[in-house]
Amino acid sequence: MVTSIPVVESSLTTPKVRVVSMEKPWEWLAAGWKDLWRAPAVSVPYGLLFVVMGYALVYLAVNHFQYALALTTGFLLAGPFLAMGLYDISRRLEAGEPPSLRLALTAWRHNTLPILLFGLLIGLLMIVWARLSALLFGVIVASGDLTLDSSATELFFSGSGLTFLTVFTLVGAVIAAIVFTVSVVSIPMMLDRKIDFITAVLTSITAVRVNPAPMVLWAALITIFTGIGLLTFYLGLAIVLPLIGHASWHAYRDLVEDSEIEPQPL
Repeated sequence: MVTSIPVVESSLTTPKVRVVSMEKPWEWLAAGWKDLWRAPAVSVPYGLLFVVMGYALVYLAVNHFQYALALTTGFLLAGPFLAMGLYDISRRLEAGEPPSLRLALTAWRHNTLPILLFGLLIGLLMIVWARLSALLFGVIVASGDLTLDSSATELFFSGSGLTFLTVFTLVGAVIAAIVFTVSVVSIPMMLDRKIDFITAVLTSITAVRVNPAPMVLWAALITIFTGIGLLTFYLGLAIVLPLIGHASWHAYRDLVEDSEIEPQPL
């Protein structure tokens, strides 16, 4: 028997969230992998855009290591928003419609205002994270700007560098957890239904609240796979992020019940 929890207890019109088992995150990955290879001509080029973005960020911040580190880890923050086109690909595959890169890149048009509001929220968090990272670096390491070439010794072989990495990781984990909680189903939901920004975010928070263990596992899998993509000098992102993006669509479909809210037209 599937248990469903209303997002707002006093409302009969808001979506309901399902309670899922610990096996579900692995099933989402398997479904995402199938979608990736059902539409490789669209999914892989979309993933390559992340690779290009990664190299562009490193190039722009090559002489400012603290910003390069913050922007690189920012993939974990911006990923749910940037993967919107991948949700659209899976959505079309599910409906038996042919996906395309053009449609994926313009998927935000399905529910423009709520999606743009969420994009502004993510952009603000990225700015806060970048500035906070620079502040922590300046206060703890206090060595001015480091280039990527000179950073390893300073960070991994000095007390202040290791302290910075510890604090950086802890603060980043808190911010990433907040972003994950408000976004795990909200963007695919806004893409799929004519729903407002607040309801989508509340639904996402409820999905995490009633499924703490599966959501922790899902967040860990996203972090591990994204980390693998980053450690391969961004090249792995061409496959990893489409995999996670497609899987996230299936996570949304399992976590949020179908409702009487009319789906967005394809």
